[in-house]
Amino acid sequence: MSESVQQTGSWDVVVIGAGPPGENAAQYAIAGSDRTAVLVEAERVGGECSFWACMPSKALLRPAEVLAAARALPGVPVGEYLDVEAVLARRDAFVHGLDDSSQVSWAAGAGIDVVRGRGQLAGERTVQVWAGGSVRTLHARHAVVIATGSTAALPAIPGLRAAMPWTSRDVTNLHEVPDRVAVIGGGVVGCESAVWLRALGAQVTLLVSGDRLLPRTEPFAGESVARRFAELGIEVRTGITVERVHRPDAGPAGVGHPHGGPATLVVSGAPLVVDEVVVATGRVPNSTDLGLETVGLGRADLDGPGYLPTDRHLAVRGVPGEWLYAIGDVTGRALLTHQGKYQGRIAGAVIAARAQGLPLDGGRFRDQVDGADGAAVPQVTFTDPQVASVGRTEAEARAAGVDVRCVEYDLGAVAGASLLRDGYTGRAKLVIDRPAGVLVGATFVGPEVAELLHSATIAIVGKVPLDSLWHAVPAYPTMSEIWLRLLESLN
Repeated sequence: MSESVQQTGSWDVVVIGAGPPGENAAQYAIAGSDRTAVLVEAERVGGECSFWACMPSKALLRPAEVLAAARALPGVPVGEYLDVEAVLARRDAFVHGLDDSSQVSWAAGAGIDVVRGRGQLAGERTVQVWAGGSVRTLHARHAVVIATGSTAALPAIPGLRAAMPWTSRDVTNLHEVPDRVAVIGGGVVGCESAVWLRALGAQVTLLVSGDRLLPRTEPFAGESVARRFAELGIEVRTGITVERVHRPDAGPAGVGHPHGGPATLVVSGAPLVVDEVVVATGRVPNSTDLGLETVGLGRADLDGPGYLPTDRHLAVRGVPGEWLYAIGDVTGRALLTHQGKYQGRIAGAVIAARAQGLPLDGGRFRDQVDGADGAAVPQVTFTDPQVASVGRTEAEARAAGVDVRCVEYDLGAVAGASLLRDGYTGRAKLVIDRPAGVLVGATFVGPEVAELLHSATIAIVGKVPLDSLWHAVPAYPTMSEIWLRLLESLN
């Protein structure tokens, strides 16, 4: 099957949105059966992560990371700068030149159809697809899954929208490196963007309304990143207000291309002149124009800025019959690709089980989304240094009423880290539920700490007792020895 075959009619499962969560939901819903599924996609199969977020951003960040590591080791000859053309070419290879034909081929190989166009609900188990002035009607025998993701939010700053700023899509797909860039926002996207822009030669000013970077992490994480940014020449301004933006010759120029001449930002009363403005102030769900009213859902039924509320099986609350599901960013549970894919797997497996009349009270359905999305969400911020965290911070655990005990340790004192690069600087912290004797949170900060995270995630999800973790012997000399040092510090 492919996008060129049957485009109207009935399928067992209709998925609106062909990003990684939607792909997973479709695959799991029909795997090993004669059930059918179709992905409805208005842009590219593979979604935001494949073309405008995870993959291009990490492709841009990795060369800078390798260069920094090489500079920290004696006897390794390195140049002073990155080869910008080569870095951008490698990025283009990872996003296949924004061509999704390989993703469509994957869908065909998995037995999943693809229909191009903007999908919206048109009643129970019915989806209309708008494309090129025409409309097709698709019917779902078992389920419809909404996996429409989210869009970059633009704050209500006078003149900002007219200045045609870059969003995350533009900055990950940049074709020319601006000389001077202002990045508005001190979260994950803002901090990661600052790293690769600086590595590619831009002068970067990071404008943060709060008092620190990465405010959802442990305080020492943002502090560590801020210190390193100062060494890299990235200017960080905290506690500021962007009052207005003026760009007299702004105009559209396509994703990743300059949108006009210099822009002047008034920042807490003082002018800042830059060649490009990057907005990284959060995201909003793509839940408008979905036809929700045709299934009895109004604005008052949604959460916050428009998130779809779901139960533990990802069925949309307020819609009877357990046929409508929502996954990924549009649910607001955890705006991360890996968590959206997890939700897609759960939703797809639930749809398959219900189609076969199987019970949902055991096996992979035990605990499910509420547990993993609520208290065991892993995330890596690929800044310099990396920030890897899972579960609750100390402040979050205390606010939830947990009797907390915490332990921290210098990662640079671990043999594996010191071998990784000279002058290694990093820190690790565990948040422990004292009465239960299990982890509820972990944070690692330092170069290449991302690979430490999954062990912490397993410990939290599995509620592994600290006494058992003591017998998980880390290989020497690796950074994993940090686990031994943290556990020793508890005694």
